[in-house]
Amino acid sequence: MSIATEPSAPKNDEPKSVIDMSKMSEGQRAALQVTEAARESHDDLSFVANLFMGKWTPGKLYPVTEIDAAEKVRADRFLADLAAFLTANVDADEIDRTSEIPLAVRQGLARLGAYGIKVPQTYGGLGFSQTTYCRACMLIASHCMNVFSHLSVHQSVGVGQPVLLFGTEEQKRKFLPRVAGGELSAFALTENTVGSDPARLRTEAVPDGDDYLITGEKLWCSNGTEAGLLIVAAKTPDKMVDGKPRTQITTFVVEAKAPGIEVSHRCQFMGLHALYNGVIKFTGVRVPKANIVGGEGRGLKVALSTLNAGRLSIPASSIGMAKKSLQIAREWGRERIQWGVPLGQHAAIAEKIRRIAAHAFAMEAMLLVTSRIVDRDKQADIRLEAAMCKLWGTEKAWRCLDDVMQIRGGRGYETVESLKARGEKPYPVERMMRDNRVTTIFEGSSEIMRLFIMREALDPHLEIAGIALNTERPWGERLASAFKAAGFYLWWYPRQWLPFGGSAPADMHPRLAAHFTEVAGLSRRMARTLFHQMVKFGPKLEQRQVLLGRLADIGADLFAVAAACVYAQKLLRDGEPEVKVLGLVDDFRAQALMRVRQNFSGISTNADQQGYDLAQQVIQGEHEWIERGIL
Repeated sequence: MSIATEPSAPKNDEPKSVIDMSKMSEGQRAALQVTEAARESHDDLSFVANLFMGKWTPGKLYPVTEIDAAEKVRADRFLADLAAFLTANVDADEIDRTSEIPLAVRQGLARLGAYGIKVPQTYGGLGFSQTTYCRACMLIASHCMNVFSHLSVHQSVGVGQPVLLFGTEEQKRKFLPRVAGGELSAFALTENTVGSDPARLRTEAVPDGDDYLITGEKLWCSNGTEAGLLIVAAKTPDKMVDGKPRTQITTFVVEAKAPGIEVSHRCQFMGLHALYNGVIKFTGVRVPKANIVGGEGRGLKVALSTLNAGRLSIPASSIGMAKKSLQIAREWGRERIQWGVPLGQHAAIAEKIRRIAAHAFAMEAMLLVTSRIVDRDKQADIRLEAAMCKLWGTEKAWRCLDDVMQIRGGRGYETVESLKARGEKPYPVERMMRDNRVTTIFEGSSEIMRLFIMREALDPHLEIAGIALNTERPWGERLASAFKAAGFYLWWYPRQWLPFGGSAPADMHPRLAAHFTEVAGLSRRMARTLFHQMVKFGPKLEQRQVLLGRLADIGADLFAVAAACVYAQKLLRDGEPEVKVLGLVDDFRAQALMRVRQNFSGISTNADQQGYDLAQQVIQGEHEWIERGIL
């Protein structure tokens, strides 16, 4: 959150910092420069970005439109065929035991077109929308997370997605038919010393005539042990900027069978046992320049944009898990008798079932409205919406699984094989928990998602006032920026206290409209709260990660309530019973606003600094005495 680009800078120019970096180490400076240079730039703020600025733009979400009629017929048929295939041919427990997805299953999925759901029909795919793709991901994940991961890595972050977004026509004709036909693809970005810090990338691509020679090692390359094609991020020669070298990262499509590639290890995990995830070594791997995706030096932008677009598959799987949890909780809560009444009639259990139902509904609402934004405009800015779907959806899915585990008790902790052997219905809760836990980690951990969300939320403020605070910029620029910022905030800040400017669409049900308008008012409180923290902490705000996390969670809950209202209106329009839909929305809104109020309170009253200081003492070994008595 330390640098941004000037709005007036030409798009092809190297971005200049607007926040003072003079006190940063070279490592911090390099990491921020590389990451910020790869950020997307959009003139039209998204719905959530506007929420953080206290601006109400319901037209960006409402109404939720249906997919094209012609696609709907094809999509419904495909999803029905996919469901039938999964039921008849995919034994999720056997895949978990053997750590392998049978060849017959892969071939069957390929015949259905499941490896190319979003690839245009021109290139041999099914050509479905983001909405249909997410429906497929939810369906598959509800049955087998291993198969979901296999397919989603392939087409959410594998070769297909970056080639669709950034590839040349020649690259699309060459590679898309292969991935759509079932030739597995993988994404190779992470390294042993590189997680969320791309400036430390060690894999290098050295020019050699019309080719590049790639040397390095990639960790946790999902699908990598089985892939035919890889999308690989590597360092290319530095670019000189203001007389200093600037790290350049470039992405390449690489043939997995090329000489010099070695799969040195297949990784094994707590869950997702059939994830073909490995360590891949590159030793002088020759790749033609024609295989560069997005242009030299734009690799991190390609990678980040691919993750933004592909990130929606993860919350889709989370919805599948939440709905499966609800199904199990409902059945067991009705069938299991304790103290003379069904388990679900006990208030402590009913509370959990209520929470699962409300969260499953809201998760689907968030994903649906975001997917429809993508379908309406492939270039739309969904960075914040996608990040919130991923952050909020994966964390709430884990809570749903934790609740259903508790509801099932010892049976939830018992394996499917053991339940079967005893003659009980084998609900796979234990496997579901193992397989789902990683979703809050990969493709952006929850901690990184919160920082990412707040970086984007702060960006309009950085563009307005950042230069004024930068001691590395000339005084003339700083004074001009200060006058501009003063003019903006004299107009903007008082508006965040006014009790109007958040009306609901005229055709929205009155109860939904009331909730919708309530979100608008809370967004203005969120906007001025963020501004107060900027004034209070200045550039050091970026170090207040726990505080920023609370603001990110407020924004996510507000987006969830808004999306729930928009989705509920669509359900009412489609003929769903009003009393049931409105009751569910009312309850979810009550749960969400309790969290919002708690997070607002925590911003002003907390023990964050005390906790941070204690953690540093622990790390330095000052409290090793606590660890006495263990091996």
